[in-house]
Amino acid sequence: MYYCDLNQKEAESVLKREGITALLPIGAVEVHGNHLPLDTDCRLAQGVAEKVSHKLGDERCVILPCVPYGQVWSLGNVPGTINIPDDILTEYLFEIAKGLCRAGVKRLAVINAHVGNGNAIKNVARKAYGSLDMKIYYFTYPGASEVIEQVCETDRCHGVFFHADEIETSYMLYLAPDKVDMEKAVCRKVSFPKYYEYTPVRWDEFMDTAVLGDATKASAEKGKKIIDAVVENICEILKGEK
Repeated sequence: MYYCDLNQKEAESVLKREGITALLPIGAVEVHGNHLPLDTDCRLAQGVAEKVSHKLGDERCVILPCVPYGQVWSLGNVPGTINIPDDILTEYLFEIAKGLCRAGVKRLAVINAHVGNGNAIKNVARKAYGSLDMKIYYFTYPGASEVIEQVCETDRCHGVFFHADEIETSYMLYLAPDKVDMEKAVCRKVSFPKYYEYTPVRWDEFMDTAVLGDATKASAEKGKKIIDAVVENICEILKGEK
């Protein structure tokens, strides 16, 4: 069920229901080349959250509105990108958790589709630990790497990051195909500077597009295999903790 579809009486009842899990999708507004929209991460987070809800049982989950903005320092200089610093994002998300906790929610699962949000989300969970009567989980495509190695045709430009490439474009072709323009998909083999891991570096300093790899190799079939595995992993963890 969707959080914003509830009326006052329903919210008072549903949010206190034993075993209810609140799902909070979070993405980012940032450039993803010319073949994907600025809200790509938001659409992916929303899509994964909906599939998790269906698999766990829609009556056991309530999907909150997607948090659209995230920490995108790396692409912050590129027009179209909106960056929210970690400290502000942490406080914002913590207030969401507090509000849900006051309403009776005992379990919150953050469905994250943007790697840059990771530190803030983890900080929220740690801040809530011991201070809120709530358990917070955070998921950023758990188990995806193993499936990516099996289905993708191209090597990743970076061991951690994937962006507007074969992987992310495949996700979109599966979850939001009407928002993908494959005629504009390109291949960009990007080399990260050797000093990248040791000092702040914005991506526009060493690349001319937000594409990190070969988006032309993307397919809905690849996206389905990876996302289905991600959803299975999330549900397995949440089911095991009930």
